[in-house]
Amino acid sequence: MLRRRCLLGSIALCVASAASAQTPSAPLTIVVPYPAGGPLDKAARIIATGAQAKLGTITVENKPGAGGNLGADLVAKAPAGGNMLVMGAVATHAVNPWLVKNFPYDPIKDFTPIVLVARTPNVLVMSADQAKALNINTVSDLVKYVKTHPDQLKYGSGGNGSIGHIAGEMFKSLTNTRMPHAPFQGAGPALKALQEGGVGVVFDNLA
Repeated sequence: MLRRRCLLGSIALCVASAASAQTPSAPLTIVVPYPAGGPLDKAARIIATGAQAKLGTITVENKPGAGGNLGADLVAKAPAGGNMLVMGAVATHAVNPWLVKNFPYDPIKDFTPIVLVARTPNVLVMSADQAKALNINTVSDLVKYVKTHPDQLKYGSGGNGSIGHIAGEMFKSLTNTRMPHAPFQGAGPALKALQEGGVGVVFDNLA
């Protein structure tokens, strides 16, 4: 019996592996546990487009919520058979299990890794308009501003326990600064809030 599978891989390896397998008896669904527009969503749609010639219809479904846990849990509890996959992330399979009591799924036993899809660097971003208004041109300028204006500049991330959240807290610790955290249901909403002025900076993946 096939175990539920977790997509964690390089796009080229994923397509090659899929191409050598038999065409599935039912359509495949790739669950992205974050909103549309983020790095995982983009990667999932690239994979789906490239693999459909060999595997038939592949549907990408966004199931955001609880820092990615809702979508991952949906796949963990899906009927065995390998027709539903999840775009796993550091948050869903490494960080969140340590943050949530009575975690709903086992990130190791409930999934079978297929392939590493991508490695992306983390970046600190600020809107050009706000940077100009606050006369911030470098990270050093940002640190100086936050030190003299503690708790006034919020930072956004893709959710509690996300890599952006961890990066933001590490930044605060290393620079001895204070910035309130504003968690969002994915990178897309966080970047939208940044553009609209809802947060001052965002820690995100470069994608």
